[in-house]
Amino acid sequence: MSRMVGTVSRGVRAPIIRNGDDIVEIVTNSVFEAAEAEGFEIKDRDIVAMTEAIVARAQGNYASVDDIAADVKAKLGGDTVGVIFPILSRNRFAICLRGIAKGAKKIVLMLSYPSDEVGNHLISIDALDEKGVDPYRDVLDLKKYRELFGYVKHPFTGVDYVEYYEGLIRECGAEVEIIFANDCRAILDYTKNVITCDIHSRFRSKRLLKAAGAEKVFGLDEILNASVNGSGYNEHYGLLGSNKATEDTVKLFPRECQPVVDKIQAKIKEKTGKTVEVMVYGDGAFKDPIGKIWELADPVVSPAYTSGLEGTPNELKLKYLADNDFADLSGDALKDAIKEKIQQKDGNLVGKMVSEGTTPRRLTDLIGSLCDLTSGSGDKGTPIVYIQGYFDNYTTD
Repeated sequence: MSRMVGTVSRGVRAPIIRNGDDIVEIVTNSVFEAAEAEGFEIKDRDIVAMTEAIVARAQGNYASVDDIAADVKAKLGGDTVGVIFPILSRNRFAICLRGIAKGAKKIVLMLSYPSDEVGNHLISIDALDEKGVDPYRDVLDLKKYRELFGYVKHPFTGVDYVEYYEGLIRECGAEVEIIFANDCRAILDYTKNVITCDIHSRFRSKRLLKAAGAEKVFGLDEILNASVNGSGYNEHYGLLGSNKATEDTVKLFPRECQPVVDKIQAKIKEKTGKTVEVMVYGDGAFKDPIGKIWELADPVVSPAYTSGLEGTPNELKLKYLADNDFADLSGDALKDAIKEKIQQKDGNLVGKMVSEGTTPRRLTDLIGSLCDLTSGSGDKGTPIVYIQGYFDNYTTD
C-alpha cells in the first residue's frame, strides 16, 4: 500500500535546561529517547529543531537591568534619550525599557500608531478614520492622544501599554514624555540622541535619523552587543530577541549557534548513519487574523541551521496540474501522470506557472513557523521538535 502520511511534526520533551548544561548532549539524547519510546525510526533528511531559549539558557546568556543601564549611559551620555518604535510587550520589551530608563535622566518615548511593528494595536484603524487622524503625518502628544482615544486596553492582555510604559519609566527614576508618530525623524524635535527599537526596519531608521542630524543613534541590536561587567551579550543582535527572565534580568538571543547545530548533526550521524538537518528557531513568522499580531519579534526565525535547510521550496502545484495539464485524466492515470511530472520537474521552478501558489518563503522560515506552533510558548515542555517527511512529495512511498 502507498504511504498515506506526509509531514509529521513531534514535540520532544527535554529536561529543564540550566546554565552550563551540554545542549548538544541533551538534544541528541532526547531525540534518541523519543524515537525509542514512540517507535519511530530516524531517517535521512529528518529535521531536529530546538528553541533558541534552551540554547541561550545553556549558554547562560543573561543580562541585568543594571547591565543595560550601564551600556545605555556609556553610549548615549545619560541625559535625554529618545526611545522610538518599541513593541508593546511585557515579555519582550518591558525589562529592556527599565534598563534604558535607568541609564538616562529623561526618556522621550515615541510609539508608532495605530499599532507597533509586530501588529499589537494601540487603537484601531477605524478609530483613526473616525477622528480624522493621518498616521503618516500627524504627531500626537500624550494629551492629544488621550483626548482623541482615551484609555485603550489591549484585547488579549488587558494592558494599556501607554500607561504601563509611562509608569515603568517613572518607577526607574527618569522623567518621561510620550509622543506618537510613524516618521522616525519626528523624535529629533525632542532630542538628538536616539535608541531605535524597531526590529526589521532598524537599518532604515538609523539611516534616516543620521541623515536628518541625529548625534547619537543606536539600535537595540547595538545595546549589549558586547559584555558589560561580565554580562551576557549578542554581538549581532544585542537586546533584539531578548525575553524577560525575571523582573530584573533578560535572557538574550543565543550566540554561536552554528557549532551547536553542526555537532548535533554529526553526533546523530555517528550513532545512526543518517544525515538529519538541524536548526535553532525562535518566533515563527505568521499573522493572527484576530489579534492582528505578526509573530516575528525575533530578529530572525533561525539564527543557525545545517546546510540542507538553505533555500526555498521547489514544488509543483498539484491542483494546477490536475486542472490544466491533466484535466482529461482521472483515477490511477491522473495519479501516475502527476507522479511522472514531479519526477521530471526542473531544479528551479521560480517564475513558472506550474509552481504558482506554492509558498514563496525560505525553508527555515516555513519550518520555524511549524516548530513554533508545535512547541508553543507555555507549559508543553517540548522545546525540541522532530519533523519527518518534510521533504517528501506525492511520489514518496
